Amino acid sequence: MRVGVIQSSFIPWRGYFDFIASVDIFVFHDDIQYTKGDWRNRNKIKTPKGTEWLTVPVSYKNVAQLICQTAVDYSAAWGKSHLGRWQAYYGATPYFDDAMALLFDLEGSREASISQLNIKLIRRIAGYLDISTPMILSADLAATGSKTGRLIDLLRKLNATTYLSGPSADAYLDKDAFRRHGIALEYKSYDYEPYPQLWGEFDGAVTVLDLIANCGPQSKGLIRSRTPDLKL
Repeated sequence: MRVGVIQSSFIPWRGYFDFIASVDIFVFHDDIQYTKGDWRNRNKIKTPKGTEWLTVPVSYKNVAQLICQTAVDYSAAWGKSHLGRWQAYYGATPYFDDAMALLFDLEGSREASISQLNIKLIRRIAGYLDISTPMILSADLAATGSKTGRLIDLLRKLNATTYLSGPSADAYLDKDAFRRHGIALEYKSYDYEPYPQLWGEFDGAVTVLDLIANCGPQSKGLIRSRTPDLKL
């Protein structure tokens, strides 16, 4: 049983969906601390002037606040603004309608938390990409402990035999803990084919909807890394 665990992000890049497709169970790790200025409530799109952020305003009150407790701020019409920018910068893409169909209710969205909004969009996009991996919430597993210990507890509750991690986690994961509990550790490879884009040189570090707007159904064959994941 290969399990992956990542925080939810707002319309994330294609590597996020490759990660989901690479495991047997995917866990949204959303009952942990919310981090400001991160991918939780924003992502990038391409424009004639370079990349720009699309940001969902949230109500952030204290550093102990969890991702699943972070409310979306609906006091401004950010959904309408987002859709307007999509129309301005992607209206000429060949599969613009496919991308917009995945955001069809963004203007009227009323999900209480950024986690709920992110997960709704991620599930919808995964369906478009024919990704059928079961996705669950970490809060439903009631994991205990902290740092690697909490992660190990979560994995054991899922009977995981392998944990797939992002490569940056190598700096802080307690590898001996995985060995003691008989869980193999692997790092995801993020190595992708470029695809046709508007607005200058190729930039792969943008939302997956850039890929879908430009490539449509062909996106399904462009989300898998060209190189294998690293097994320790």
